[in-house]
Amino acid sequence: MNYSELTQRYFETAPGAGTLGPGAARGAAGSRAQGTWVQFELQIDAPGGRIAAARFLAFGCPHTIAVAAWVAEAAVGRLPQPALPEGVQALRRRFDLPVEKLGRLLVVEDAWLAAMADAGVKS
Repeated sequence: MNYSELTQRYFETAPGAGTLGPGAARGAAGSRAQGTWVQFELQIDAPGGRIAAARFLAFGCPHTIAVAAWVAEAAVGRLPQPALPEGVQALRRRFDLPVEKLGRLLVVEDAWLAAMADAGVKS
């Protein structure tokens, strides 16, 4: 499969890959058995209420890893909200994902929502 330049860059560098450790809000979705699993960890800055740090772990195709990396990077500095920094369809276009991979983006979104819920952000 040919991947866009953006997908290749985020897949190869995976900024934000890793964990934040104890005290971080955490949420995961998907399963390795089904081929796609994503976890986000977030540190919310108490005084400003903004996302101070975001990390991810992912198992899946290069698109899944690239999108999770982009979401973690784009989240830093934003107010926590139960929506991805960019919607699923916009992410599909940004990363040039084939429509048949839309389900993988939904796993990314579900992991984000789970992390937001763990952080106490209500939808």
